[in-house]
Amino acid sequence: MDVIELLPRLHLLRFPVGQAYLWRDGDELTLVDAGPAGYGAPIAEAVSALGRNPRDVRRIVLTHFHEDHVGGAGEFAALSGAEVLVHQLDAPVVRGEVPGPEAVLEDWERPLHERAAELLPQGDYVRPPQVTELSGDEVLDVGGGARVVHVPGHTHGSIALHLPEHGVLFTGDTVAASPVDGAVMPGVFNLDRAQVLAACRRLAELDADVACFGHGDPVTRGAAQALRSMAHT
Repeated sequence: MDVIELLPRLHLLRFPVGQAYLWRDGDELTLVDAGPAGYGAPIAEAVSALGRNPRDVRRIVLTHFHEDHVGGAGEFAALSGAEVLVHQLDAPVVRGEVPGPEAVLEDWERPLHERAAELLPQGDYVRPPQVTELSGDEVLDVGGGARVVHVPGHTHGSIALHLPEHGVLFTGDTVAASPVDGAVMPGVFNLDRAQVLAACRRLAELDADVACFGHGDPVTRGAAQALRSMAHT
């Protein structure tokens, strides 16, 4: 797992598939997504290496239910005592009460999906002992007020997290950066691509200078223009 500083208050945690983000507010930390199964302890070690205690992480905000984002949440919550937050439409999947609906793959996505599946741990993951359900439009006590934006399409309960005071936007998998040329693009492996495109247009309207994706390199300057260019192509 790679740990990369993006801003003095923001670090990227990169896994073999996908990535998470660690945000700092004074003595409190917030984890956005938690990586695949098996990464709870490595995340705790990374927090310690940054000079903080894993118990400083007060909350884990999950952008959606896919295992490359939630697999480590239960493990890390057990180590840190962090609250786990997820949209109410994805919460039953995270709790293990129902299976997640399968993505509707386009032909060109199938080999990418197969390669990603080969890199992910097999079997189930540790479920969080409890989750706090979000409905969208909440303002969390993160970064001076982080707005939860419900952006269905990738999954029914996909969310983004917008920190307007800092110009930071966490998009989850609604938006991605191409591994080929870094171009900002709509995310892949979706339930409803038309909804994803509408969600991309909605996120492009936000005034974000930094955009943090679930996959691909973040945009650390001028993100709003990159998102608008993507949304209108």
